[in-house]
Amino acid sequence: MHHFIDRRRNPKGKSLGNRQRFLRRARDNIKERVDRSVRGKTLQQDSGDPNEGEKVTIPAKGLKEPRLAHSATGGLRHHVLPGNKEFVVGDTIPRPQGGAGQGGSKASEDGEGEDEFSFTLSQDEYLEILFDGLELPDLVEKNTFETLTVGTRRAGLTTAGSPNNLNLVRTMRNSLGRRIALQRPTMAAQKEIESQIEELEMKEPLTAKQQKLLQELQARLEAIERKRRVVGYIDPLDLRFDTYVPEKIRNSKAVVFCLMDVSGSMQEREKDLAKRFFLLLHLFLTRGYEQTEIVFIRHTHHAQEVDEEAFFYARETGGTIVSTALEKMKEVIADRYPTDEWNIYGAQASDGENFGNDSQRCKTLLLQDLLPVCQFYAYVEIVDEDADMLLSNAEAGEDLWQAYRQVRNKVQHFEMQRVSLPSHIYPIFREFFLPKIKGAQHAGS
Repeated sequence: MHHFIDRRRNPKGKSLGNRQRFLRRARDNIKERVDRSVRGKTLQQDSGDPNEGEKVTIPAKGLKEPRLAHSATGGLRHHVLPGNKEFVVGDTIPRPQGGAGQGGSKASEDGEGEDEFSFTLSQDEYLEILFDGLELPDLVEKNTFETLTVGTRRAGLTTAGSPNNLNLVRTMRNSLGRRIALQRPTMAAQKEIESQIEELEMKEPLTAKQQKLLQELQARLEAIERKRRVVGYIDPLDLRFDTYVPEKIRNSKAVVFCLMDVSGSMQEREKDLAKRFFLLLHLFLTRGYEQTEIVFIRHTHHAQEVDEEAFFYARETGGTIVSTALEKMKEVIADRYPTDEWNIYGAQASDGENFGNDSQRCKTLLLQDLLPVCQFYAYVEIVDEDADMLLSNAEAGEDLWQAYRQVRNKVQHFEMQRVSLPSHIYPIFREFFLPKIKGAQHAGS
């Protein structure tokens, strides 16, 4: 194990160790507030402009960096108090009477006090903190023949090229080395000889010795000027240009399938919780892939692919047959998303109700057709608030929950959880995507 010892000198009045602890504490504070803001978001906030920043408020206490200072008590100290007409050296100044001080923070007209500090994080900064420590469970390289793009990459230097590709640093380095090697006279040396010649020419008449010195200086000046003309400051041999070669770039792609029960038992509350989970999953995958698409599949006793508006807000009546959504997902994958080109993710939300023996059909579809081609599949079951704590860790549950439990025991990249409140979504999402044990095998690896 390597041990690094920081021997840098501390700045005046500060400690580098204290600074690092301060930065860690501030980052933890910001992350806590970001996590809290996600849990308290409304649907209107979730569907806002993604380019807008996110306002975060943290306590102002502890924002100042710690510094070393002399103790305010102890020792012999002398103070000069301007305007003093009452006290002399040795007198004790009485403390202010009770209530005379001005402690605490002051209120402001706009309602913002001094105890909190607000600032705005950019979208990238917000998502970086939000998804800190999470990783994609199975980021597999796919053959993306249809998404090959031609870019360029640096391929070293060349002696010929266009002016806009001129590498100034290498050109000036070559020029300096050549001038040193050929002993090109400097401008300072030339000006020094010119000034000496000018001083001698101003003296009249010149002695024989001064006349001889003047001739020597003029000869040296002429030699310097000739050599400076021959050995130029920058020669064509010094020029270096950056060169670029074309390169094929493979763009990684991912598709997210959002499956949701829209039968009469799924009310606005259930759809609200489902949308929060789908939103987090989509944002997370857009950070890991260059191209991300999303497919909405809703179902009652039959399934259909719809747009986002119909997916969340259109009302449907009928029974619940979950396998129809899985069959629709299988159909769309075979039709539009070849498994050798797309990283496929699935997210399913339901209240757990299903018709008859259809849960066994869902289990078969997942194990045989969908999970072998998916990088990750998550099932979120939305239950009543009073039943969530009772059923979350219990063996009891609907037929669909029991069938999916058997799937989870067989496949590592299948996750399932129950939720009942908006504050449950983000912790469960983090639990799904925390780094798994090294060497764990997923489907498609």
